[in-house]
This record gives sequence, C-alpha cells and structure tokens, in this order.
Amino acid sequence: MTVLETRPHPIDRPQGGSLIGQFEYGLDAPICLTWELTYACNLSCAHCLSSSGRRDPNELSTEQCEAVIDELQRMKVFYVNIGGGEPTIRPDFWHLLEYAVNHDVGVKFSTNGVRINPERAAFLASTDYVDVQISLDGATAEVNDYVRGPGSYDMAIKALTNLRDAGFQDAKISVVVTRQNVEQLDEFKALADEYGATLRLTRLRPSGRGADVWDELHPLPEQQRVLYDWLLANGENVLTGDSFFHLAAFGEALPGLNLCGAGRVVCLIDPVGAVYACPFAIHDNFYAGSIVTDGGFERVWQNSELFNELRSPQTSGACTKCEFFDSCRGGCMAAKFFTGLPIDGPDPECVQGYGESALEGSRTVPPASQDHSRRSPARNQPVMLTLARREDLVAPPVSACAEGPLAGFIP
Repeated sequence: MTVLETRPHPIDRPQGGSLIGQFEYGLDAPICLTWELTYACNLSCAHCLSSSGRRDPNELSTEQCEAVIDELQRMKVFYVNIGGGEPTIRPDFWHLLEYAVNHDVGVKFSTNGVRINPERAAFLASTDYVDVQISLDGATAEVNDYVRGPGSYDMAIKALTNLRDAGFQDAKISVVVTRQNVEQLDEFKALADEYGATLRLTRLRPSGRGADVWDELHPLPEQQRVLYDWLLANGENVLTGDSFFHLAAFGEALPGLNLCGAGRVVCLIDPVGAVYACPFAIHDNFYAGSIVTDGGFERVWQNSELFNELRSPQTSGACTKCEFFDSCRGGCMAAKFFTGLPIDGPDPECVQGYGESALEGSRTVPPASQDHSRRSPARNQPVMLTLARREDLVAPPVSACAEGPLAGFIP
C-alpha cells in the first residue's frame, strides 16, 4: 500500500484578515464534501458531470463506506453531499444514511426521485440531520425531459409530492441552469413554494457528458445577466452553493463565499474511493489520492500534493490585471479546464467578455479520463444524447465497468 507522506511544513495561514482569505489556505478538514456512492443510474442525463450509467465493479463495499463515515466523524466534518449516479439504487444506501446520522455526520443526498416512495418519504420525515435534493432541470416536462429523459419530470414531481405529504420539511429542488431553463426561474421558485421546498441553483459545468453538450446548453451572455439580476433579487431565499461567483464581475457580489473551494474547503470521493479536488472535475488532472491505497481520507486531505498546491498562494495570469478580479477570482477552475482554457486564464463565461475571446483562440479540449455511460441507448434517452458523444471519438474508458447499469444491485 502506498501511503502519502505527512506534510512536513504546513502552510502558514495569515493572522487575521477575511474569512475568505483564511479559507484560501485550506482547512484541517473540509466543511463538507461530495461523495458519489455509485456510477449506476436509471437515467442518462445529457449533461451528467460524472458520465454515470453503469456501476463500477470496484465500488467501495459497505464496510469501506462505514470506515469513511467513521473518519468523517473523527474529523468533525459537518455534513456530506451524497450523489452518483443515483445513490438510492445502492441496496445499502438507506443503511449508510442511518449509519452516518448515527455517527454525527449530516447527510444531504441528491436523487432523481426514483426510490422516494411514500414509505421512504415517511422514513426521511422521521430522520434528523437529513436533507433531500430532487434534481429537476425544467419547470415543465418539455424542458426537463429534453436533458434528463422522458418521464423524469413526472418522477421528480411524484417524489416531491411524497415528501410533502409525509411532512418532510424543506426539501430542495436542485436545478442546473441552462440556456433552455434560465427563463423559468420564477416558475422554479413557484414550484418550490408549492411543495414547501427551497430552490437550489447550480452552474452547468462542461465536464463528463456535459462537455459534449455545453455549447448548446450553457446560458448565453445576455442570459447570464438575467440570472445575475434574478439572484440579486431572490438570492437570500435561493441556494447556489457558490456556483455563480463568476457573475460577481457584473458588480455587486452574490450571497455566499464567492470562492472556489476546491481542495480548500470541499472535495469529492468517487465510488471507488478516489479523491478529487473538485466535485465538478472527476478527471486525472484533479486526482488527489485514494482512500483505499493512500491510508484513508484524512491522510489524503491533509497531505495530498495537489491539495497543498491549491492551498498555496495562487496566480491568475492576465485576470489579476482585471478590475473585477477581487470579485470573481478568475472564475471556475473546472469550467476553464474542460473547455481547454488555461487555469490561470479567464472563465469561459466571463461576464466581461474575456472568456469569449479566449474560446476563439487556440485551445485543446482534454479527453475524458473515464466514462461510465451506457453502451446502448436507454429507454428514456434524452433527446440531446442523439448527439455525438465523447466515447464515439476517443478510446474506451480507462476503468472497467459492468455492462449493465444496475449490475449487482437489487432492483
């Protein structure tokens, strides 16, 4: 087993200063982290950042997952965002949820709603420290099902109905903002109000299958302004997870940290125990280590060479000369990388227009380092997946996956 060496010279944080300034140097434990429990999924969303569909045969066992939770408890991690794939497909999901809560680790899990029946909704309503996010990318079936597949809208609404009827308090409706749904923000908010939920908006990243459809889905420049104005007016009652700090270059900062927390305050664990700096960048370039071969999560978090680099003072090239740099901090690392732009360059959706000119220049879009998409079309295939996919253009994925999307799982 290869074990990461203990960091010999911890980074000296500056004394005093802003909270953001402190966070940029990293924390001894993440505030929260994202944990993709499985790559298996009953849907094939066109913009899936983890290219999910088929489960990986090397998925962490129940015992290994329990050991991760034990570490998070010792590190005093406040909560974990559980996703996938579709996490509820794992037969041990409900056990792991209870195990985490019983070990003082709060759980926020994202689901398309496939397993949120009345009985599960009642269980969730009776459980403390659990938050449920229902993914919905259109306020109407027409818009949602275009990227998530026929029937997915009705499935999500049924899950929201079951949660509301069971008395679950404050579910989340999680929306990836796209060119097609950015004009539906008021409708999304009305849906959230109808189901006693909170609206959560996140940014579309060009990673996973999202790389293949980003050009068609990402909001246009004028729509970025619509989104910004709407968030300024409604942001106190809408969650964003700091997805839109690049919009701060319009002027006033949005509510939140407005900081890229990759490797500093957040990270991702994938289904086989690989740790990545950013929940939106499951790629070899952002690989920090393995909880299986590198001595556990805490050792990776505290001693990874990549994390140490991210926690060191950063330069942002030409962006540092921009008058808005202190507001947007150069934008999203993942968005730059997956569009072939330099990490120290402008965000591809820079609202001052620098991203557009950078995209017109010479650049090389990196190939995917893994892909768990299904080999054959799903019955609820999104319209967008009729487009050419990355797997049609490059060699097969690096990691071996079971052919069946639910291989090894109990239906």
